[in-house]
Amino acid sequence: MKSAQEGAAALYHSQPKGRSSLLRNIAKSYDLYLMLLLPIAWYLIFHYGPLYGLQIAFKNFNPAKGILGSPWEGFGHFERFFDSYYFWRLLWNTVSINLFSLIIAFPIPIMLALLVNEIRSKSFSKWLQNITYIPHFISVVVIVGILNVFLSPNGPINMLIEAFGGTSIRFLETAGWFKTIFISSNIWQNMGWQSIIYIAALSGVNPQLYEAAKMDGASRLRRIWHVSLPGIASVVVILLILDVGHFMNVGFEKILLMQNNLNLESSDVISTFVYTTGILKGEYSYTAAIGLFNSVINLILLLMVNRFARKTSETSLW
Repeated sequence: MKSAQEGAAALYHSQPKGRSSLLRNIAKSYDLYLMLLLPIAWYLIFHYGPLYGLQIAFKNFNPAKGILGSPWEGFGHFERFFDSYYFWRLLWNTVSINLFSLIIAFPIPIMLALLVNEIRSKSFSKWLQNITYIPHFISVVVIVGILNVFLSPNGPINMLIEAFGGTSIRFLETAGWFKTIFISSNIWQNMGWQSIIYIAALSGVNPQLYEAAKMDGASRLRRIWHVSLPGIASVVVILLILDVGHFMNVGFEKILLMQNNLNLESSDVISTFVYTTGILKGEYSYTAAIGLFNSVINLILLLMVNRFARKTSETSLW
């Protein structure tokens, strides 16, 4: 009985000490904690503050009456979107572009990182990294301008096709080519930059594991498969979860710049529709409902993939 009372007393006295210890640490490193105020304020103001405006998705928002003065609509805007003739087209274009990007574009930075890691010549390795990094720093407007020049009817690509006896193709004006051009140009622009994280993760793999595999007679491909890939598996899973977390968000600026009336069948996605309908036509409540639907899908996918990753690989965001 006495030992139980002593334990309870010790627990009681340890709690204030823990709090005072935390306060002492904050006071000791107050300058570091002050540095957190700016990012915290940024998130509160620009990420959590705008959540208040989500209620316009359930109202007939009138700017003159404000958010509180606008009448409630309920789920009418959602029903209008789900019943519209363009719903399945927007959904398919958004999902297909992201799905193909995830299947095709996601593994390429991993393969590039593995290639860089296997190159023995340091000078060639640095040259390859610099060449693949450069496109990331080119503006999206410039990238689309390059595509317009190279893929125009009189551009170099069509000149090469005609030189081999083919006929000129209007790539950017054909709906069937839009997704291929969009995804491939994204790969070219971002693969080098995205490979940096994998290259950094590979540098942390224990070199003795490679030596042991080599002594066991493992080929280079076997060493990559059994040493390199398991060494970066946790990083791959985390980045995959993050990519799935914004699965429904397509590169809005680039699509809008590449979009025209001739390729609209393949290029019209939810984000561009929200812009053209909400901003240009002023249907704020309707497009707020569409944007909320888009965000809810992202949240559901993020939770599902994170839970699946935690159960299968014991690696997750939380």
